[in-house]
Amino acid sequence: MSELKRQSEITMLETARHFFDVAAERLKLEAPLRTLLRYPKRKLIVVFPIAMDDGSVQHFEGYRVQHHPILGPTKGGIRYHPDVSLEEVEALAILMTWKCAVAQLPFGGAKGGVKCNPLELSVGEIERITRRYAAEIAPIIGPEIDIPAPDVFTGEREMAWIVDTISMHHNSTFMPGLVTGKPKVLGGSEGRDAATGRGGYFVLQETLKQLNMKLEGARVAVQGFGNVGSSIARFCVEGGAKLIGVSDARGGIYNPKGLDPIAVKEHERRTGSVARCKETETITNQELLELECDILVPAAIEDQITKSNASKIRAKVILELANGPTTLEADRVLYDRGMVVIPDILANSGGVTVSYFEWVQDRAFYFWSADRVDRRLRRFMVSAFQRVWEMAQRERVDLRTAAYIVAVDRVARAARARGLYA
Repeated sequence: MSELKRQSEITMLETARHFFDVAAERLKLEAPLRTLLRYPKRKLIVVFPIAMDDGSVQHFEGYRVQHHPILGPTKGGIRYHPDVSLEEVEALAILMTWKCAVAQLPFGGAKGGVKCNPLELSVGEIERITRRYAAEIAPIIGPEIDIPAPDVFTGEREMAWIVDTISMHHNSTFMPGLVTGKPKVLGGSEGRDAATGRGGYFVLQETLKQLNMKLEGARVAVQGFGNVGSSIARFCVEGGAKLIGVSDARGGIYNPKGLDPIAVKEHERRTGSVARCKETETITNQELLELECDILVPAAIEDQITKSNASKIRAKVILELANGPTTLEADRVLYDRGMVVIPDILANSGGVTVSYFEWVQDRAFYFWSADRVDRRLRRFMVSAFQRVWEMAQRERVDLRTAAYIVAVDRVARAARARGLYA
């Protein structure tokens, strides 16, 4: 198990259900709706053989979970990771429902994954895994059914393979709205690569305004330096903040005088890691999380802030750009210590928001400029923040609880309006 993947006493799935239960109780949600929304509508497990480069045949296990299509087709990424499990994918699908509802997108939540280690696979092996996995889940995928997107260790390359494979299975030359996060030449949207980081930055700006804090001069530490982590680091520095630490799966770096995110990214591209970047001090991921800073951004994977390290966190604001980076036990500790946590279902919803923009553009075959995408993303994120902040003030709860109340209320109202088909 990698350094970034740690066990917690309460799983991410249990945490997601806990906050749903809290919101449902606040909303006095009727029992049938609680049962309906607490569990996914569909869980698919597939096992398939792949011919490896050395001539051997290996079997891989994949998953696709669809929570609920009450507001529209389900939507969610596909991740490749050796620790992928059905429980993890189920939790992430549930979180996607609430994320889409907070942003007022016409989607339900879904998630997918394949248990594999892409760092040990060739490009050809990854393509064969992707295409076979796509063929296996094809019956439940479509622009009006379930729309995949990139996630951990997948990107526009894999999305292109998926749209090509499933289009062929549907006897179609091309179905651009089938997935999002595609190459632009295949109908991808401007601004998609940096969307999660950009959306998080907009929410961070609004939060700091409410806290009477300034971004200029604020010390920022970012865990995870992929598209999301490197994007938020760059936006924060452009906004006047000081980036003092970053990390990835292979280690971290620290410089209290400040880091240049562009130079660090170039070093990471050359060497495969941010580690050992010149004029920096080497630190671990654990040390990165515990740096004395103003803003901490967990942008890697789940279960990073746990009850074992929550008391050591020294940030004033935590911007959750990863999915489920804070365990339930840790969340309670942070709340008791008076820290402001901007929850994942709000903070990182910029990615799915621009995915929605891409889906809209694909269905219209009319594409927007980068400026138009950015303006609309800002409007969506600011509106989502305002709904959550106002709920937190009205109910006198933390931002995470408020976000769940906003999300569950929207989905519940839609479920009531649709009624029961029997």
